[in-house]
Amino acid sequence: MSAPDTLVRLEQTIAARRGADPDSSYVAKLNAKGLGKITQKLGEEAVETVIAALVEDREALVGEAADLLFHLMVLLGTKDVPLAEVMAELDRREGVSGIAEKASRKY
Repeated sequence: MSAPDTLVRLEQTIAARRGADPDSSYVAKLNAKGLGKITQKLGEEAVETVIAALVEDREALVGEAADLLFHLMVLLGTKDVPLAEVMAELDRREGVSGIAEKASRKY
């Protein structure tokens, strides 16, 4: 099982649960609370991932990284940004110096 396959399945699961009952689905509950709550949770998970990395606890880092990816996928789904579009952007950047790529950005 590859990472992209896992993320594609996660994207499908999140899409299927967005309209579910918020009492039975965490994804539906986040969506019901709106974009502000979704972005707040993503920020919290990002901070927790950084903390786990700094304290050098591998198990915690793996768990927090999974939470971070999950919440990023929820946000992307809410904003109707398909994973394929993000992957295409990563493909476009492949082999390009990070410094050169950043300098070429329009935003």
